[in-house]
Amino acid sequence: MITPRNIARHELIGLECAVLKSRNAKQEGIRGTVVDETKNTIAIMKNEKIAKVAKAGAEFVFTLPDGKKVKVEGSLLVARPENRIKTKLKRW
Repeated sequence: MITPRNIARHELIGLECAVLKSRNAKQEGIRGTVVDETKNTIAIMKNEKIAKVAKAGAEFVFTLPDGKKVKVEGSLLVARPENRIKTKLKRW
């Protein structure tokens, strides 16, 4: 079960996401559903368009299945998804 404490160790695909801050000012405010994830990027779909946002230097808000919103620093997510799920993270 995804909780605010363990979101960085879970699968992000399928979650609603919003970009709060980004090094690229044009990407701030993007909202939609996470459709893909790589080591360094998150792909967000809205209105049948996909925007790729770099994880490093960005801040995201994810909406969990139970409706809670969680703010996550993108640098915590920089890793291959399959490896990030296995690693232990410092408490944040």
